[in-house]
Amino acid sequence: MNQRYRTVREGPSRKIIFHTGVFDEVISLENLFLAWTEFRKGKRSKLDVQAFELQLEDNIFALHEDLVGGDYLHGGYHQFRVSDPKPRVISKASVRDRLLHRAIYRVLYPLFDKTFIFDSYSCRNNKGTHKAFQRLTQMTRKISENYTRPCYALKCDIRKFFDSIDHEVLFDLLKNRIEDEKLLKLLWGIIGSFECSLGRGMPLGNLTSQLFANIYMDPLDKFVKHRLKVRFYIRYADDFVFLGYGADELMGCLVESNCFLKTRLKLIIHPNKIYFRKLKWGIDYVGYVALPYYCLPRQKTITRIKKRIGRLLDSGDINELLKAIPSYLGYFGHANSYKLQRGLLYKITASA
Repeated sequence: MNQRYRTVREGPSRKIIFHTGVFDEVISLENLFLAWTEFRKGKRSKLDVQAFELQLEDNIFALHEDLVGGDYLHGGYHQFRVSDPKPRVISKASVRDRLLHRAIYRVLYPLFDKTFIFDSYSCRNNKGTHKAFQRLTQMTRKISENYTRPCYALKCDIRKFFDSIDHEVLFDLLKNRIEDEKLLKLLWGIIGSFECSLGRGMPLGNLTSQLFANIYMDPLDKFVKHRLKVRFYIRYADDFVFLGYGADELMGCLVESNCFLKTRLKLIIHPNKIYFRKLKWGIDYVGYVALPYYCLPRQKTITRIKKRIGRLLDSGDINELLKAIPSYLGYFGHANSYKLQRGLLYKITASA
């Protein structure tokens, strides 16, 4: 067993507690330089990254010295809006701060990842949306006994998840696992560097936010699996699904989970985003719709892709169109959409 952590039992689950010394690993010059190598990929054309790299060694040594001396303070954020597809506000920290986020993530992610349940799919290695949807279809096939029996799904979403994360609750979850006081002080500085309201909020844009989100939702995962004994459950970020044999079973899960979220995590399930579905109606999840024997792309996504292709064709921007086609075909390739792909390619070639 690695001396950085020890394991303890909590009922049916195993908890890993990290010892002191993890902070030293995070702030080591070796880890900071490795973090830079990872961080700069795909960003070397950015002016702020180029400016930092002009005096790379001086900047990293200065960051290291501030961290060793306890003088490091997290800076502010530059905010901008994106549509992916729905509008979101991205909060961008300085290069110096984002480098530290990467260094923290490099060390903490593999330690925490082994404590998460198998069916958590957001921001984890070898997981993602496609694996989540594949797992959903596997579960529906098992529940329905190869589509010969009814299968039901209840999908829920947290209301303003990132804006609602409580700093104290998150920090308590970290303290429950981490015994390194220096590391805890550093993490509290990052948590407190951003607020949507008093003591609440986490920035979309920090790499550490991806890890913190999974840490924050992990108690719900454990509650569902170990207390409620739900066999068929999947979570992607704040979007989670219960699957089962009947409506009463799933409604019971909803009531218990909603109570747990309110009392333990200070979160609220979005009242307008609770969806109860039969498999034969189609279960919409992470961009695809599961049905007996086959799956389809989400209709909203199909419409959006068609509109964008139409705009690119009208504008004559062939280079941008050629860049977009592989990603669209890749998306459609994970569903039963041969006719759709053929139709789009025909439209493109006919207009070119």
